[in-house]
Amino acid sequence: MASTMLINKFAHLQIPLEDVIEATNHFHDDNIIGRGGFGLVYKGELKRSGNLIKIAALRLDRKQGEGDVEFWTQISMLSDLKHTNIVSIIGFCNEKDEKIIITTYAAKGSLKEHLNSPNLTWMQRLKICVGVARALSYLHHDEERGYAIIHRNINSSTILLDENHEAKLSGFKVYLKQPVNRMDRVILSEPVGTIGYMDPEIEKSKGVTHKSDIYSFGVVLFEVLCGRKAFTPNNENRLLAPLAIHHYDKKTLKDIIYPNLRNQVSSRSLEKYSYLAYFCLKEQRAQRPDTYNIVKELEEALEFQLEREKVRFAQI
Repeated sequence: MASTMLINKFAHLQIPLEDVIEATNHFHDDNIIGRGGFGLVYKGELKRSGNLIKIAALRLDRKQGEGDVEFWTQISMLSDLKHTNIVSIIGFCNEKDEKIIITTYAAKGSLKEHLNSPNLTWMQRLKICVGVARALSYLHHDEERGYAIIHRNINSSTILLDENHEAKLSGFKVYLKQPVNRMDRVILSEPVGTIGYMDPEIEKSKGVTHKSDIYSFGVVLFEVLCGRKAFTPNNENRLLAPLAIHHYDKKTLKDIIYPNLRNQVSSRSLEKYSYLAYFCLKEQRAQRPDTYNIVKELEEALEFQLEREKVRFAQI
């Protein structure tokens, strides 16, 4: 059971169960916006200070063994994080055997839902990637917080999009804390994460570092570029990462780029972006870039694309 100290610490975030039930229309199936190993996520409208705000409510599945530890771990983490590209906690409910975490609502759903959408432009995709990179840099290097965070669950499902397609990183269920000055130390850990995104070095080192997040992000970068998921069952090339590495090495990457993007991407933007994504997937962790460089390189890729857009519009 959760300690009285924890309950008191987060008392200001408590939301009555009856309010959550009303907000989600009694957890109606029509309001389900996500399904995962930790439970169902519902959208809703919650009354707060006289105003209706849109929310996402993660209802932890007690049948799957989700208990006090996982519940309070997520609340503690989310209450500590303040970044424009990370979901914000609104509150929680802990009544009648219900454990519910309520966060801001991402109107456009997850990035995974838009990977093969012809409506998501290369410019929008770049901005999403920049946002996630900034969130990761904040997790790994924010000195004011006093500790670093290894997310361990970076994938296109945990990257949410608001109404403006701005990235909001979520999924803080299996994170690890680490002293900022010991970022490269391996933390012993069982392999945790989603098929297709997990750092292959985990098996060898029996643990993770912040560079494990970089590998996962590299997979996301190629998902965004290729318009396909990291893992596709019943497909000859089930895993995207080795396929992307193969084509990059053979200089045939354009063969697997999402067709709708081929005429949009500037050559300089593609060169910068793909080079970065490729090095994020390096087997040796030391060869993978850190988040400072990732943000810088992605911002430059965005600048190259902006230059192309300006020229194109000037010609219209």
